Amino acid sequence: MIDDEKTPEQDETSQDEGAGAAGPVSDSDSPEQPENSPSADAAEEQPAEEVAEEPVAEEVTAPEADQEPVVEEQTEEAPPEPKAEEKKKDVIPGADLEPILVEPEQRELSTEERARLEAEEEEKARREAALAAAEEDDTATASRAPAKMEKGARFLATGKRKSAIARVTVLPGKGEITINKRSLEEFFPRPLHQTMVKQPLAVSGYEGNVDVRVRVHGGGISGQAGAVRHGVARALTEIDSELRGDLKRRGFLTRDARVKERRKAGLKKARKRPQFSKR
Repeated sequence: MIDDEKTPEQDETSQDEGAGAAGPVSDSDSPEQPENSPSADAAEEQPAEEVAEEPVAEEVTAPEADQEPVVEEQTEEAPPEPKAEEKKKDVIPGADLEPILVEPEQRELSTEERARLEAEEEEKARREAALAAAEEDDTATASRAPAKMEKGARFLATGKRKSAIARVTVLPGKGEITINKRSLEEFFPRPLHQTMVKQPLAVSGYEGNVDVRVRVHGGGISGQAGAVRHGVARALTEIDSELRGDLKRRGFLTRDARVKERRKAGLKKARKRPQFSKR
């Protein structure tokens, strides 16, 4: 009984000794576990999974960190894109290509059109031949001396052809011809009409000796040229009555009265009638 009872001091020393005896246990003292035991396999697999999981987490986070600057670069480069589009709009498509000349297809003329063209060519040739013959006659008769005219004298006449009317004034001068306050070449640019106006002066020998002033209206260009010639011929007969025979023989004093016939009521044109219908 005396041994079982211990003092408090003895209890503390016994606890210290027990702690020293039960101190750190070495690996050799611990009971060995089998290599194929489930606890060992789990211990070996856990660090492998941890090592495998760590790089996966880095792969997931790494692209996110890399994508942020890429987005910033796209936002910075976005504004220049419309400029390129504007440049493309300004450039006309196919402007660099060389044009290809396509010759228009000539339509075959009908027999009526061919006949009309041939008739026009014949009429033109006939007029040119008549003008050439008139010019030859003019050179032959131009040797005649013109009559003397007093200073300040004026000879008035009216010429007509179709619906054109010309009021002609002949004065002593140097051969200037003015039509509606314009020169002859400006008012009648075609040489044919210029020759028509000058024919009476060339025949009578007054070309270059008188000035002619004309006011003409109505009709077309050809009608106005004929009206001016008619008026000049009439004015020359007022200056010298002996010129009447030469001018009359060449047809310069003949009034061409051909005027387009007016349309009548109930008709489509001057004489064209609407088609009769029995029903």
